[in-house]
Amino acid sequence: MADGGTVQTVYALAPGARVLLGGGGVAVILPAKVRLDGLTRAQMVLLRSLNAGPVTLPEGPDADVDGLVERLVDAGALSMTVSEGSRELYSLRPFRRPPTARPAPADVRAGAGVELSRFTVIRREDGTVVAENPRSWCDIEIHDPEILAAASGLGPDSSESALHRRLQSDLVWSGHAVTAGRERAEFPTRSWSPHELWFHRHSTVGDRATNWQHFGPTRWADGTFEPVPARRHVYPGEPIPLPVPDLASLRSADRPLTAVVEDRKSVRDFDDAHPISLAELGELLFRCARTRGVRTVNADRPVPEELPSRPYPSGGSLYELEIYPVVRTADGAEPGMYHYDSFDHVLRPVASYDSPPVSKLVAPASLTLADGQPPQVLLVLAARPGRIMWTYEQMPYAVILKHVGVLTQTLYLTATAMGLGGVAQGYGDTAAFGEATGVDELVECNVGSFVVGTPRR
Repeated sequence: MADGGTVQTVYALAPGARVLLGGGGVAVILPAKVRLDGLTRAQMVLLRSLNAGPVTLPEGPDADVDGLVERLVDAGALSMTVSEGSRELYSLRPFRRPPTARPAPADVRAGAGVELSRFTVIRREDGTVVAENPRSWCDIEIHDPEILAAASGLGPDSSESALHRRLQSDLVWSGHAVTAGRERAEFPTRSWSPHELWFHRHSTVGDRATNWQHFGPTRWADGTFEPVPARRHVYPGEPIPLPVPDLASLRSADRPLTAVVEDRKSVRDFDDAHPISLAELGELLFRCARTRGVRTVNADRPVPEELPSRPYPSGGSLYELEIYPVVRTADGAEPGMYHYDSFDHVLRPVASYDSPPVSKLVAPASLTLADGQPPQVLLVLAARPGRIMWTYEQMPYAVILKHVGVLTQTLYLTATAMGLGGVAQGYGDTAAFGEATGVDELVECNVGSFVVGTPRR
């Protein structure tokens, strides 16, 4: 990375930041709500210039200007674009305050024991290449391919150039570069997988979602896409009707809630000599996941918004989860993979039990059961993400997994009350699910599973 001109920094107010100017040398930085007192005339001029647009500061020390810039950077109010001559190279875009002051390039020994963080992801966003890291206080927008190669460690070693020293200094300062080997040597950073930390930070309220602009129930798709209907397309084939339990009788005769909560346990050993019956499977599904009704809002649009009601809770009453019973042995039902139509309370055939994708779905479940026995019935929990992603931004997949949790507990407690055994699975084969159903995983995907059957006494 050879020098092609003077390395300089262009400053601009960070997205969403602005400066309110008052009399007597007073200003307030928003949204950080940082008050600046005793500002000189030169500093007030600089703040007015920043309110108007990007500013390139003259070379050489200037106590007034440098001190104010440092305070603005410390407040997380300034974006910084590093350029070389007329080439824009990269920009630091803060979303919170940096933990330390910006170091001089000379303070970081170039090329000495520094590597790109294992949590940094470089991707395209609206035509811009962006480096993001859930542990950083800023994103880095990369404007020049030479910088992309250097930042990823793929470029030639040019550690003596002023530009490389500036880049490495900023990567270390921002947390996108770390001491070589440190993240794998320390338990907290070694224990977190990059995708899990990314998922955690992006799906919760924090630095990136403090103003709720693109987070939560924003209904971002309204006006661009129609909502996904509450009921998925019906699978062809002759449905199997399921018995309807007598809920009025169960209200008085069912085991008490305290008893089923206290007696609930994971059952891994099942009695194939006395398998679960179709009536029991139907009762379990009816009590846990039937659609009790659908409320329609905005009925005048081409696809109205439909809000079902089921026995377990669901954010926004969107109910994106579906259940696919994979039956190996059940009294009254042929082996096979079915979809539980919660609207009609029937099982609809999806695939044969001995088909390769269904075999792939069932095989991992055996690993958690006694002596590797195959499950009597495997309930594959699937999500139609569009149901919830139409309304929510950033957080919908996290909400889907929460829904899997509440449905799983509902299955556990109801199975216990019925004298059935059940155990949740911590994983599933989403590729096999797509093969079995013929549905794109972006439209419907496997998000959980639950084994149910008659426990061995």
